[in-house]
Amino acid sequence: MKIAVMEKSAVTEGDIDFKPLDELCEVVYFDNVEYSGLKDAIGDAEGVIVNKSIVDAALMDACPNLRYVGTFATGYNNVDVRAAKERGIVVCNVPDYSSDAVAQHAAGFILMTASDLFDYITSVRRGDWMKSRSFCYYPYYMTELKGKTLGVLGLGNIGKKVAALGKALGMNVIAHTRTRRADCVYETVDLNRLFKESDWLTLHVPLTPDTREIVCEKTLSLMKKSAVLINTARGGLVNERDLARALKEGVIRAACLDVLSAEPMKSDCPLFGLDNCYITPHVAWAPRETRQRLIDIAAENLSAFIAGKPVNDVTEG
Repeated sequence: MKIAVMEKSAVTEGDIDFKPLDELCEVVYFDNVEYSGLKDAIGDAEGVIVNKSIVDAALMDACPNLRYVGTFATGYNNVDVRAAKERGIVVCNVPDYSSDAVAQHAAGFILMTASDLFDYITSVRRGDWMKSRSFCYYPYYMTELKGKTLGVLGLGNIGKKVAALGKALGMNVIAHTRTRRADCVYETVDLNRLFKESDWLTLHVPLTPDTREIVCEKTLSLMKKSAVLINTARGGLVNERDLARALKEGVIRAACLDVLSAEPMKSDCPLFGLDNCYITPHVAWAPRETRQRLIDIAAENLSAFIAGKPVNDVTEG
């Protein structure tokens, strides 16, 4: 079996072992192939593994040998699953490989903004401490997390981990979740209350028609002026122009984002350059251990498919 792997550079800088894939079959690797070149890159391969590349019905028809589509990701909205199922193509994702890493990143945002660590570190690097008449100075925002309210939108694998980290810090955790489980230990509330009561609001839901731009002028207006928004899920959950306006006008205190609606960031992104908007380049999932786990599970998916017993098959539903 021959497999074409797209976007290898998105998951490694030479620090990841691809041996688990290489041992299974013939693998051909590519970097940053435009959609127009995917047909030629895949060629006669029976399978393709992608990260963000679009695999739609037209591409499937242009690659008649294709029987398997794997992802280097949990999300698979870039793959037309319905078209794949109609053509007998199996699509497998990699669930829950990055939950700990993403939860860690979200918690880092919470801790950073609780004590304005970025501003204090920048101030010391600027030489301000050397000029201080006292042994310390505290012009930037600082607060204790204990007793503050952490709002969690979505209690999937990542949301539950962030909620547990918040609880460990002494925060009061409230959540809004599509499906409430009987064993849920957190108070579940409606969306309005979630936005109104959260001191930190962290997003952990997939991007769907119901969640697209769920953070907008209307919901932002419900939030406390001291509140912080955190998004490590999908950029499309946020109306970025509305958020930029809210940050400029002091509707909320700050936003911490690891994802944007267009990636890489565009030069006209309305959030670029805002002092109270802290942006990382979609790296919450990217510790080396996490990326190696991603490759290992992707290889397990492919091995199971070759054996005729697919796992993590999203075409089953």
